[in-house]
Amino acid sequence: MLYVPLLYGVGWLVSRPLGLLFQSWRPDQLNLAGVVIALLLLLATLPWRLRQAWACPSPWRTLGVVVAPARGVKAFGRGLLKALALLGWVLMVLLVSGQARWLGGLGVSQLLNALALLLGVGFAEELLFRGWLWGELELLAGKRRAIGLQAAVFALLHPWYRLPGLEAIALLIGLVLLGLALALQRRADGGVLWGAVGLHGGLVGGWFALQHGLLQISATTPAWLIGAGSPSPNPIGGWLGWLGLAALLLLRRRWWATAVNPQP
Repeated sequence: MLYVPLLYGVGWLVSRPLGLLFQSWRPDQLNLAGVVIALLLLLATLPWRLRQAWACPSPWRTLGVVVAPARGVKAFGRGLLKALALLGWVLMVLLVSGQARWLGGLGVSQLLNALALLLGVGFAEELLFRGWLWGELELLAGKRRAIGLQAAVFALLHPWYRLPGLEAIALLIGLVLLGLALALQRRADGGVLWGAVGLHGGLVGGWFALQHGLLQISATTPAWLIGAGSPSPNPIGGWLGWLGLAALLLLRRRWWATAVNPQP
C-alpha cells in the first residue's frame, strides 16, 4: 500500500529543482509538476507492480484499460452520458429556482481546459482508485469490504478538510457517494475502466465548463443546495449532488449486490 505514496514522494522531490529553472512558477504549479511526474512513474511501474504483487500476466487488461475499442468507447459513452445527466439535473434546478443564469459563452481555452480535465483527471484518478487501489484492497480485505474502503480512501484523500465544520462533512459524504458510484460503474461495465473515466471526467470537466462561461451562479445560493466553496462550489457537497448520486446508486443496486456478495 506504500507503493503510490512512495511514487508521489519521488515526484515531489524530482519536481523541486524545476523551481530553480522556472522561477516564475507558483507553488501550486510546482506541486502539479510533481503530480504529473508521479503519474508518469505510476504508468511506467504499474505493470511490474501487478505482475509481482497480483501475479497478473496482463496488467492493463486486468485494470480494464486495454479492451476491445468498441467496448471501451461504449463504456466511456455510457459513463459520460450519466455525468451529463447529473450535471443536467443540477443545472435544471438552479435555473428553475432562479439561483443561476444561463450565459452560454465558452471560449476555446475554457473548452480545452474542460477536455483536459475530462481526460486527464478522469483517467488518472480512475486508474489510481478504481484500478490499482480497489485491486489492492480486494487482496487485503476481500471483495465485500473493498468497495466501501476504496470509496472511503478516495474521499479522505480529497481536500474536504479545507472547508469549515458541517460543510466539510457534507463534501466528505458526497465524495464517498461518488466513489461508490464510480466503482459500481466499472462493475456494471464488466471491469472496463473507461465507463468510470467517462463518468468522473465528465463531471469534473463539465462542471468546469459550466462555471467558466456557461453559467452564472448567484452568490446567495445556499451551500446546503449547491455545495460549499463559493464562488466555486462543489455540487457533490450539497443536496443536489447527494440526490443525483443517490439516484445513480439506486439504479446500480443490482451491481452493488454483486459487489458485496460476490459469487464463489
